[in-house]
Amino acid sequence: MTIAALSLGVASGVYSQQPASEMSFFITSVGSGKGADLGGLAGADQHCQNLAAAAGAGKKTWRAYLSTTGSPSENARDRIGKGPWYSHEGRLIARNVDELHTVNNINRLVAKSEKGQTVKGRGDQPNTHDILTGSMPDGRASTAKEDTTCGNYTKSGAGAVLLGHHDRAGLRDDEPSRSWNSSHPSRGCSQPELVATGGAGLFYCFAVN
Repeated sequence: MTIAALSLGVASGVYSQQPASEMSFFITSVGSGKGADLGGLAGADQHCQNLAAAAGAGKKTWRAYLSTTGSPSENARDRIGKGPWYSHEGRLIARNVDELHTVNNINRLVAKSEKGQTVKGRGDQPNTHDILTGSMPDGRASTAKEDTTCGNYTKSGAGAVLLGHHDRAGLRDDEPSRSWNSSHPSRGCSQPELVATGGAGLFYCFAVN
């Protein structure tokens, strides 16, 4: 996107979209359909890749922003490359991993799907602002004894997964409610329980190159 095009968009109140091939961040427009059972990290990464390819951004290598527990654990922040990352509309998400987890730009207006669609949040019907991450605020895996990843994204029944609020809004005006990646655990791992918690089994995807 040129500076002239950007200036025109700002002046007119319309943000000019860049080609989808330039996108390097999105929220999945759909989940696996099996709740938090994504087929593990490999299945989640493939889901990101497939959705990106359908949107015209398949030449990049995509990874799901998900942490896993166990030995060894894997941190979401270590899976997604070095940045910078941009939304479907060309809005800056973060310049690097540290900025992503400190002063980042993820919110309801910016965090769109791979199709450039707004993901419904608090106040919408249905509310789908709960995004699967399995992560703590710093983007690392939890060290808690209880399940925080729905069995590393292989369960669709009992268990729990840590969720973030892409719209940075919740039941309270506190830091967890405003967290894009670590707000609260789900009620369970099935699709109905993710929906009842306030989500749809969606997750973040980042391009690593």
